[in-house]
Amino acid sequence: MARDLLLEIGLEEVPARFVRGAMNQLKDKTAKWLSDARIAHGEVQAYATPRRIAVLIQGVAEKQSDMNEEAKGPSRKIAQDDQGNWSKAALGFARSQGVEPDQLYFRELAGVEYVYANKSSLGTATSAILPDGLLGVITSMSFPKNMRWGSHELRFVRPIRWMVALFGQDIVPFEITGVQTGNVTRGHRFLGQETVVAEPSQYVEKLREQQVIADVSEREQLILAQIDGLAKEKGWEIAVKEDLLEEVLFLVEYPNVLFGGFDPAFLNIPQEVLITSMREHQRYFPVLDGEGKLLPFFVTVRNGDKRSIELVAKGNEKVLRARLSDAKFFYEEDHKLTIQHALSKLENIVYHEELGSVADKVRRIRAASDLIGQQLQVDEQTAKDVSRSAAICKFDLVSQMVYEFPELQGIMGEDYARKAGERENVAKAINEHYQPRFSGDLAPSGLTGAIVSLADKIDTIVGCFSIGIIPTGSQDPYALRRQAAGIVQIVLAHGLKLQLHDLYDAALSVHEARGLKRPSEEIRKDLSDFFALRVKNLLSEQGVRYDVVDAVMAAGFADLRSVVERASVVQALAAGDDRSEFKLTVEQFNRVGNLAAKATGAALDPALFAEQVEKELYEQWLQQRPVFLAAVEHGDFTKAVQSLTSLTPFIHTYFEKVMVMSPDEEVRANRLATLSGIAADIAVIADFSKLVW
Repeated sequence: MARDLLLEIGLEEVPARFVRGAMNQLKDKTAKWLSDARIAHGEVQAYATPRRIAVLIQGVAEKQSDMNEEAKGPSRKIAQDDQGNWSKAALGFARSQGVEPDQLYFRELAGVEYVYANKSSLGTATSAILPDGLLGVITSMSFPKNMRWGSHELRFVRPIRWMVALFGQDIVPFEITGVQTGNVTRGHRFLGQETVVAEPSQYVEKLREQQVIADVSEREQLILAQIDGLAKEKGWEIAVKEDLLEEVLFLVEYPNVLFGGFDPAFLNIPQEVLITSMREHQRYFPVLDGEGKLLPFFVTVRNGDKRSIELVAKGNEKVLRARLSDAKFFYEEDHKLTIQHALSKLENIVYHEELGSVADKVRRIRAASDLIGQQLQVDEQTAKDVSRSAAICKFDLVSQMVYEFPELQGIMGEDYARKAGERENVAKAINEHYQPRFSGDLAPSGLTGAIVSLADKIDTIVGCFSIGIIPTGSQDPYALRRQAAGIVQIVLAHGLKLQLHDLYDAALSVHEARGLKRPSEEIRKDLSDFFALRVKNLLSEQGVRYDVVDAVMAAGFADLRSVVERASVVQALAAGDDRSEFKLTVEQFNRVGNLAAKATGAALDPALFAEQVEKELYEQWLQQRPVFLAAVEHGDFTKAVQSLTSLTPFIHTYFEKVMVMSPDEEVRANRLATLSGIAADIAVIADFSKLVW
């Protein structure tokens, strides 16, 4: 026999960003408790709205499963003394297992006798242990922010106002903060009322009758379907951002989509400003035309039915008008601020107490940008654009608009710079130098923005490393991992001929001017280790095998384009249809490498070749080497590996007919020198010994 189990925790409105986590936590903790308590059960379903989190478990067994398990204790030598009396170790083991000493017995394991205890007990009725179990589940929950209320000691996300706990039709009795469990839930705050849930299977429908859609997925589909229907009816594109949809989803219990409009005169303000104001302040979805331009409408979701929905729309329009008027005021006031005056204000904004002001950071970005531009050998106009973009890249941080909406940094800078007469490349770079802003974001589209972005990000990383701020574990308050990942993405997106150590040197040379608190070589070592992890993550995300990652990175990863291409080629060969043949080639490469490690550094002298096969291998190597080096130079690593592979039969014959470790010291050194030269070329691609077959 089995019954369904329902647990609902009714709360004051929970912040939207906490609801999903709370729902999942309740589900996981309840399922884990049932498992630990040896109570069989079926599917576990979780529900949540702003005012409740709930879990419904189907087919919960009427009693715990019986327990019968054998526990192993200490060896007989430790468990008994010479007279056969139980030792303290054996008595302690018996107590820990809940058995009497005379219930202990010995059994041989791998030639050694150990003491054992057999623990067995009949399962208890589920109804008898549910009260304490569910109470423990609730009180063990944790949240990003907790609160206490009244004189209660419990800390919870919001005050508990009611609880439903049903095992079949029976109430599971317990109490928390003066709230007693029952079978009465509450409907929509304004449209519903209290209702009795006679048994768990009625829960969702009982709430639906009281204007509450408890199923999160169903509520989301309702919202999306209504938005899609409205978009088709009006011929609109309604921009639905996932994070805003998630927030709205947990702000409503009974969703109804509505729309309103605003004065088209506001469209003179950049649409990013209007969209941000609508999303951040009002939780509205913006409306766009087919070309992505903002229309003077908005879409929002009401927590209720369609009654008086036109009146609700007018109320939202009135509130939005005030918000957009504020944005218009900030925008117009910002135009009175010159770029030069804005830059002077940056002198008074502390970036970091050990790294100076934001103005200091801007000067470092400009210096590093100029160095990176020189390394890339950009043309004269690009160099000028890079220098100017870097010099003014942070000026909009002192604008009223960015103060109100920090997420508009760069976006407003681009607009203000363009209106101040800056070159288009410069204005665009001010915005793009923040990219990629987050995982999945695009790299800067222009070279100017890419260079300034690299300079900004490497300055942040090197600056933090120079004063001992290095991410450890999950701690990364300055988002240095994201900055490093952004650098990797930019270099690859633009195919820049730029080594990672070139970036380190550019930033370090600038920071050395202010004096480093740590030795520069020590910082370089930390930077290399730090970026190695970022590159490994990148390759893993691209589906490259772990052993291939290790192999290609052992050959160096400072050239990001090279390591990505080498990984792709080696992965294809190691996992392709001809992998058996490639394995034989790798075995020859590894044999070359193992012996080359014994080379003394002696110069290769063809005159010392004693066997014809030595000469044949040497000539084949000389013949393919220009092809190999040219392929590496052009990043054609498929051709480079093919060039090396052409040596395989010659290497095989060489090892069959030549004793490398000749007793003649001069001959031996010359043969090792030959293998050392070949091994050096192989090592350009990968350390093939790290491949796992």
